[in-house]
Amino acid sequence: MSNQDLTERFIQFYRNYYREEIGELAQRYPNDQRSLYVDYDDLFHFDHDLAQDFQNKPDQIREYAEEALRLYDLPADVSLGRAHVRVKGLPENVEIGEIRVHDDLVGSLISFCGVVRKATDVRPRITEAAFTCQRCGTMTYIPQSGGDYQDPHECQGCERQGPFKLNTDQSEMIDSQELRIQATPSGAGTGETPQSIDVDLVDDVCGQVTPGDHVTVVGILRAEQLEDGSRKTPLFDLYVDGISITHTDELATELTDEDRREITEVGNKEDVYRMFVDSIAPSIRGLETEKLAVLLQLFSGVPKEIDGGESIRGQLHVLFTGDPAVGISRILRSAANLSPRSTYSNGAETSKAGLTAAAARTGGTDGPWELKAGALPIADRGLAAIDNLSKADGDVMGALPEPMEQQQITISKASIHESIDTRVGILAGAAPKDGRFDRYEPLGKQLPIDSQLLSLFDLVFTVMDTPQPEADTEIAEHILGVNRAGEQRQAGEDPEPPESAGAPLDSEFIRKYIAYAREIQPVLTPEAEEYITEFYVDLRSKGADEDAPVPVSARKLEAIVRLSEASARIRLSDTVKLADAERAVDLVEASIKDIGVDPDTGQFDAEVTETGSAETQRERIKNVKGLIADIEKEYEKGAPIDEVLDRSGVVGMNPAKVESEIEKLRTKGEVYEQAKGYLRTT
Repeated sequence: MSNQDLTERFIQFYRNYYREEIGELAQRYPNDQRSLYVDYDDLFHFDHDLAQDFQNKPDQIREYAEEALRLYDLPADVSLGRAHVRVKGLPENVEIGEIRVHDDLVGSLISFCGVVRKATDVRPRITEAAFTCQRCGTMTYIPQSGGDYQDPHECQGCERQGPFKLNTDQSEMIDSQELRIQATPSGAGTGETPQSIDVDLVDDVCGQVTPGDHVTVVGILRAEQLEDGSRKTPLFDLYVDGISITHTDELATELTDEDRREITEVGNKEDVYRMFVDSIAPSIRGLETEKLAVLLQLFSGVPKEIDGGESIRGQLHVLFTGDPAVGISRILRSAANLSPRSTYSNGAETSKAGLTAAAARTGGTDGPWELKAGALPIADRGLAAIDNLSKADGDVMGALPEPMEQQQITISKASIHESIDTRVGILAGAAPKDGRFDRYEPLGKQLPIDSQLLSLFDLVFTVMDTPQPEADTEIAEHILGVNRAGEQRQAGEDPEPPESAGAPLDSEFIRKYIAYAREIQPVLTPEAEEYITEFYVDLRSKGADEDAPVPVSARKLEAIVRLSEASARIRLSDTVKLADAERAVDLVEASIKDIGVDPDTGQFDAEVTETGSAETQRERIKNVKGLIADIEKEYEKGAPIDEVLDRSGVVGMNPAKVESEIEKLRTKGEVYEQAKGYLRTT
């Protein structure tokens, strides 16, 4: 087919499929719109061979497509001289990690999905440079293509080799931007770094995405030779000239009819919750309550928009703490592996920028600004597992409240002012300062997590390592059975795994199931609303006495709603029934009893869960300090410790308890010994 025939073929294609779109482009060109977006399916149905040629020889065929756009029947006063034709919706996506030179993809049109890891700010790029000869004043125009900047060899007027001066007013420039697209972290809970590829954008596609956005890119694969200083090397780097880039906010899922049938079948089973719970970290025996909490977190509640533009998050945040070697890390990794979109971070090794986002210059102090997304934006609409949160530094802790509550990160630095979505559920594990958890010590005293951050977790559980002969026997048999099967497999045998070790559902199916269920928007039935309301009111009424602590705050009410909605999604139901509300309330009660009970009074106390210490504990410390202050006024050297212990009854405590509180006051620096055996307050 001749060049003219190709151009005429595209004109006919536009007349058949894109008459209205071209009319709109003509009205909006060039200030508001400069591109015609063509769906590959339309071109394929119009002319199979032409579509194939566009994919295999995009540089050449795109010229004819754009020439046809310029020659298309338009009003006399309209010209689309520099309008682009951008193809989108290629039938197959290439995995970023599978883009290879030997697949004959270089120079062809490819499509791939990923998450924007980095993005430079939009800067002008020169496409045709105008040079003024300093000797005779002649203007010479040099097209600029590729990555190298080209100077004129000689003046077209005096035929001398300059000197030349770039005339920016007469030069032609275009917007440009560079992105780094990382493979979508689908079920990537192993801590591995996904592969990535750079994308060059020009003109009107620049500035459309920010780091953390999940996108589909269509572009031309290029190979660029690498240099070592001024010497070329035999190595090449792959990058993509971006043609079109579209947002893909939904969870990545490609479901067949068989997938949908199987999902519906599992969702209708009576033991659907048990099947999912047993599929989370199946090598860990027990911890059913904790696993159920993680399961509901994976499905999440329904985000809501209310009047005034305010939003209520649907994502759930869960925190595990407790004794070492109880399986918390395995549960975190398993959850990250089962989520359709996830990241896994170690608090001891991550930074604020690695977890949230950062803006920095690239290529030295004069380089372009670049915005880089961390683990939370990359896991947007998924799960972010953070192990060893207690070992993260203060900057990381201080950066978490905004993405957890507001579900976004705000970056304001130099020329970059962006809000990045972090619609993510955080599943964190934190170890107590002293290694083992003390049930009789306030949570806030044992974890280096401030009260504001602690209050944002919907559920907090302590996992204790306590001897239980029957359970320990079962766990031992389970672990030995798993190891025995592993030994047999290494020996070349094909053993039947222990019944307790097998996951009822495989991870790939679970990811598809979650993505499917998250499209459901369940609403509460009147019965569920009434049950949740009664629980909340009854629990708060336990603190109705004037001096009694408040047992639970409104944040827990929102958590119950989210958990109830997640429970309904597991059943693939669009209504939250009474059983869903009961399941959510049971989890919240278990969490409160785990960490929200004042060990001195046995009462629920929201202060324990939301500030980390009970009201009675703070009052007790205050009373002991007051007793010391009163006694030290009677003695020149300060308050004798023996005398303080003798008067312990004044504050309603026994001497041993007072002695324990004195040690805490010493640790906090609120009392000290000026002379041995004599206390003074600060």
